[in-house]
Amino acid sequence: MEIGQRVRVQRLRDRSSKEVVAHLGKIGTIQGFKVTDGQGIGVVVKFDDQFSTWFFEDEIMPMG
Repeated sequence: MEIGQRVRVQRLRDRSSKEVVAHLGKIGTIQGFKVTDGQGIGVVVKFDDQFSTWFFEDEIMPMG
């Protein structure tokens, strides 16, 4: 996965806020990466509505 790549949120591993759950199935753009608490690398995704949050790589799927 690369910065600028479009991705779709496929699933959520953990309980999440209503804002994050509302973006399940939505497409966003990778803005960067985040080191998580030992479980891997997180991917920071920004959506068209300007909402931004991070996901584990297995929670998102590249588009195209």
